[in-house]
Order: sequence, then structure tokens, then C-alpha cells
Amino acid sequence: MQKSDNPADPFKKALTEATRALAAEHELSVTFTADPSGVAGDTMRLPQISRRMTRDEILMARGTADALAMKLRHHDAATHAKYAPAGPMARELYEAMETARCEALGARDMPGALSNIDAKLGAEADRKGYGQIRAAADAPLAAAAGYLVRQAATGRTLPPAAQHVADLWRPFVEQQAGGALADVDAALADQASFARLARRMIADLGYGDQLGDDPDEPQQDEPEENAEQEDESGDSQSREEQEGDDAEASPEQSQERTQDERQAQVSLDDQSDEELVEDAEMADSEMPPELPPPVSEASADYRVYAQEFDEEIRAEDLAEPAELERLRAYLDKQLDPLKGAVSRLANKLQRRLQAQQNRSWEFDKEEGVLDAGRLARVVANPTTPLSFKWEKDTEFRDTVVTLLIDNSGSMRGRPISIAAICADVLARTLERCSVKVEILGFTTRAWKGGQSREKWLKDGRPAAPGRLNDLRHIIYKGADAPWRRVRPNLGLMMKEGLLKENIDGEALEWAHRRMGRRPEARKILMVISDGAPVDDSTLSVNPANYLEKHLRDVIAMVEKRRQVELIAIGIGHDVTRYYDRAVTITDVDQLAGAMTEQLAALFESDPRKRARAMAGSSRR
Repeated sequence: MQKSDNPADPFKKALTEATRALAAEHELSVTFTADPSGVAGDTMRLPQISRRMTRDEILMARGTADALAMKLRHHDAATHAKYAPAGPMARELYEAMETARCEALGARDMPGALSNIDAKLGAEADRKGYGQIRAAADAPLAAAAGYLVRQAATGRTLPPAAQHVADLWRPFVEQQAGGALADVDAALADQASFARLARRMIADLGYGDQLGDDPDEPQQDEPEENAEQEDESGDSQSREEQEGDDAEASPEQSQERTQDERQAQVSLDDQSDEELVEDAEMADSEMPPELPPPVSEASADYRVYAQEFDEEIRAEDLAEPAELERLRAYLDKQLDPLKGAVSRLANKLQRRLQAQQNRSWEFDKEEGVLDAGRLARVVANPTTPLSFKWEKDTEFRDTVVTLLIDNSGSMRGRPISIAAICADVLARTLERCSVKVEILGFTTRAWKGGQSREKWLKDGRPAAPGRLNDLRHIIYKGADAPWRRVRPNLGLMMKEGLLKENIDGEALEWAHRRMGRRPEARKILMVISDGAPVDDSTLSVNPANYLEKHLRDVIAMVEKRRQVELIAIGIGHDVTRYYDRAVTITDVDQLAGAMTEQLAALFESDPRKRARAMAGSSRR
């Protein structure tokens, strides 16, 4: 066997064997890859380790391996599924607490493994910008709950950024669920007991309506109860008619329908027309409020409960000029090392655009611009006539590019910083090439539904209300605004508390409408996002795929109309399942290259080369 010359191979081999032992899975396959870490079947994916074997790479690989091994060893999928809540926010809390349980349980016997996991936890918290959060409302409650459960079970101090998030939420969690938190250590070894405790804690934190049915309660025998109700009602239907009705409705529905028909017949016989009208008006007054009409061009099923609280706002209206300048300076300082690489990629894009925009000339014309290059012949021979030239029109179409940037909380930290600086450099580059650029952002005004949810609660919680949060659509740069005038605006993405939920479908539809009003012949819309649409308030009272389905409907509408060329870049999230023309990057540092490659491919003059370039970048 040929000996490997990679110095990282012995470490990888040792870590693989240690991981199998910790997980008690001797057939486990371990791979080191740039793809997101996790376990699929009998394969575990760990972070890649380069030949340099930096300290950070080693700590991240060991911490990830130990965390995943503890989950494999101490986690039972069937028990987990039995007690799993139905609602999205409750599910996030449940998952975070179960992960903390597995890691803490494994660390009781192997404290060294917990140190490795601490290093991983700290690196992830730093990457997400948890250390810069100033208010509990801007910190993810699920992450904080997991940290607090872990701390209660181990008694160890968390890494600084994680500890900061835990401390922000600690007063609220201890006030609402202090009793459950105190019982964590006793329930740690029994997954079912811990799952019940986690559900109790979720209810104490205010998400009891998302838990669903209690899995420990026996199911009631509803058919027998309904049969007894039917006996008491004195139903006169024959057995044959009852069996026919049961094929289409439940016994309770059959009983109600029979009673309604009987009452309706009595009403028709005994009441006058005026009385019927009065009864109808009274019935209408007792009906719950009507659901709002559909608001989306892409889907007749998509509804918004309250649009009056939404806002479309310019970035300069969300902060004072002095604050924008301060945030912009912070952005420049934070990403100064990245500017060189991004600028080189942007210059490459600029050269490609300018190559298409170079004008050509037609010579030997009788009129036009004097051809100075041929004046020497006229001087040498005065009888030679003057030569003129014409400039040929370029075939390069006037173009506008819109960058639509996800401003959700999961983008906090390095992802939103790099997205902002890439938008900055690309806007300046395209503007130099006479390509107009618009930069938009989308988020919500509140974390838990805001005024829309308050209105819904006041109206009596009608079922299936549709989107239930207040949108915030931000214009960082209009297409006609000179870059020098709006340059500070992108610093707003660094503002604490700005990034909240993401409702992608409506944001995409908004950006598409804005582009439709533009006069340019060619329109390109680039979406930058790190995940599927998520809004806890909306998804807690609508089907789980409500926002995702609307996003797919909007994408289908945009691509069908062909007025706008739509491309997308997913950061650590596979957006190719939504967008036909998309690329997914696993590391946010790849964003600059992905953006410039995608735009460069779109501006390729040869259609066949353009198709090959787009296909190649999508595969990457």
C-alpha cells in the first residue's frame, strides 16, 4: 500500500477510531468534508482538516466528532419522535435541549470530550455573532435554552459568546421555568423522562399551544361516545341511510347534519320572510371575522392577516446619519482583509463587461469623425481626400441588477457582513460599467408576530389566518441613486436588533414588482439567503409548509413570465430545490466568488458559453 504524504492523515485516522468508540458504533464511516457536518445513515461528516492542521481546525473537528458521537450513543430516535412537539418554535427548543442532554450525559464519564465540545460551541457562537447581541429579544431563545440546560446538567461555564446569550435569557427562563430547569440533572439519564420535562419547560416558556397532543395520555374511544350521543338524540334515520352517510362523514357530523336539516324544515314552515332575514343577520353577526383575501399574484391561497403594519422603508430612515457612518466604519474595519480578494473578482467582472461594451469603428466614410490616423497620408500627398469614420452602435443592452439580501437573524455575524461588503463592491463595479444596481433587504419588524399577531389575538384567533407578522422591506440603494450618496446605508445591516425572521416569498414578489417598473431592457435579480423561509408566528397557526409553498409559487411565476432573470446563492443551505438557476456555498467566505461568477456568466455574450458557465457554477 502506498504511504500517504498528507500530515493530517494520522490524526484523521486516530479521530475516526476514537469517534467510533465514543459512539459505540464500530461500523461507523467517518468522512472529512467541506459539506455541513452531521450524521446520515451510518456515515458521519466532520469538518475538513487541511495539511496545515491549524489549532482551530483540530479543535473544531474533535468537538464536532465528540458531539455527534454522544448523540449517537445516548439518543433514541423513536422516543424522540414520540414526544416531539408539533409547532416550529417548540420543536427548536425541544431539539436544542435534547442535544444538550446527550452532550452533558456523555461528559459525565469523559470530561475531556466536553472540553472539545466547548471549543466547537464557542467557535459556532462567535461565528453567529452571539457576543455582540445586546438584548434578549435579538438572541435565539432555543440556543439559550440549550445552553442553560447544558449548564444546569454539567455546572460548567460556557464559552464567552454562548454564556452571553444564556445570561441574556436567564432571568426570563428562571422566572418562567425555574422548576423544570432545577430538575434537569435528575432526568438526564432517562430520555423519556427528560422529554416530558422538556415539554413542561416549553409550556412554561409560553409555547404550550405548539406542543400538540400529550403522547402519554390514552386515546379516547370517540366512535363509542358518538354512538351514545346518537342513541340519546332519537335520530329517526334508518340503519341503511346511516351507513350511507357514514361513508362520507363521521357519526358526529351525521348527527349534526340531521339536526340542522330538521331545524331548517321547521323554520321554513313556521317563520315569515321577515323573521328569516332577521335570523340571518343575527347569525352573520355571530360569525368569526372573515379571513383576508389573497394578496399574492403568484398564489390564490396565500393570505396576509394584517398588511397595515408592514413597512417598505429606506435604510436612511431606520438610523440617524451619524449612526450609519459609525456602522459603516465598523463594517469596513471588520472586513478590511476581505476587500482585496473581492475587488480582484470584481475587476475581472468589470473587464468582461467592458469587453462587451467596447465600440467599433467603420472607416473610409465620406462624413463623420475625422480619422486622425490617416492624416499622415494627406500631408504626404495633399491630393489624397480626407478620411472619416463612424462609431458603430453597441449591442450591449441596458441592464439593471437587483441584489435581494436575506436580513434574517440566522445571517447575523460573518454572513451578513460579507453579504454587505460584496454588495458594496459589486454595486461600484457595475456602476462603472453603466449597469444600474438596486440593493434590497428583507426581514420582519418583530420576532413573535408583532402587531399583526396582537390583532389576531384580539379578533379571537380565527383559524388559518395566513402570514402573521409585520414585514420590513428595506431599500439600501435604489437603482437610480449614485453609489457615493448611499454608501453608508449598507452599514445598517450591522445594527443590533435589525435581523429577525425571513419571509422569502413576499420579498421576492416585492423585488420582482419593483423591477417590472424599470425601463431597462434586461433585468437580473440575485437572491442571497441562508435558509428556507421561517416565521414562528406564521407557522404556528398555518400548515408547516405554508411559507415554503408560497416561495415556490412566486419563483414559478417569475420564471414563467420571463421578464426577470432570476438567480440565487444559498449560504450553507441548498437553494437548488427552489431555484432552477442557483448555487450553494458551504462557507460564507466563498460568497464573493459565487456572486461574481454568477453575474459574469450571465453577462457572457455567447449564449452557449453562458449556459456552460452557469451550469459549472451551479455544480460548484
